[in-house]
Amino acid sequence: MDILSLLGILIAVGGILLGQFLEGGSISSVIQLTAFVIVIGGTTGAVMIQYTLPVFLRAVKMLPWVLKPPAIEAQPLIEQIVDWSNSARKNGLLALESALDTVKDPFLRHGLQMLVDGTEPQKIRDTLLVELESREAMERQAAKLYESAGGYAPTIGILGAVLGLIHVMENLADPSKLGAGIATAFVATIYGVGSANIFFLPVSNKIKGIVHERSYLREMLIEGLVGVAEGENPKIIEARLQSFYAK
Repeated sequence: MDILSLLGILIAVGGILLGQFLEGGSISSVIQLTAFVIVIGGTTGAVMIQYTLPVFLRAVKMLPWVLKPPAIEAQPLIEQIVDWSNSARKNGLLALESALDTVKDPFLRHGLQMLVDGTEPQKIRDTLLVELESREAMERQAAKLYESAGGYAPTIGILGAVLGLIHVMENLADPSKLGAGIATAFVATIYGVGSANIFFLPVSNKIKGIVHERSYLREMLIEGLVGVAEGENPKIIEARLQSFYAK
């Protein structure tokens, strides 16, 4: 669980509601189902038009990363690659075949399979780099969906405010409804600007950061696998991989 993200959401939303309360306003006045439906529904529809279904589904699947990011632990992987290097130097690359069943990560498993198959080191590097770039591009595209939503939401919030004002104009004959009607209309603007700057844009940047970390880890894995393929000394491989995360 990413405590920082959870605290950020609570502090951002709590700060706005607390400010509303301290100014003498009612918290219930900024809770409007109609405005929520207009802003979130309109924004969701806009990004669905812009992106393909696979990208949309991937973005939804990656959303939990904000609170529960995928594990990115380099040290256990470094130790694993060093063990493979020791085993390969003693018993040959075919000895690594038994490790295939224990590797769950598709990227690392693909690299290990090429090692077992005796693929040339440069071919391993080229193949895995293409796969890395492809995965990173797909994940970044999903992250950009939330960035796009952050651009649409404020405008749709203004649209909601205009719709609310139209409704107010239709009730000009009843002055008692004007104040509440105008207040309700502008709640849509709050939802639009607030959702963009408190949710959509931070989520996009958070996911982009995680994607970058995952790609950096995969670059380290490529170096390690190529080192094993080239028969380098395990200590040299370990030192090189440790340098990726030197403090």
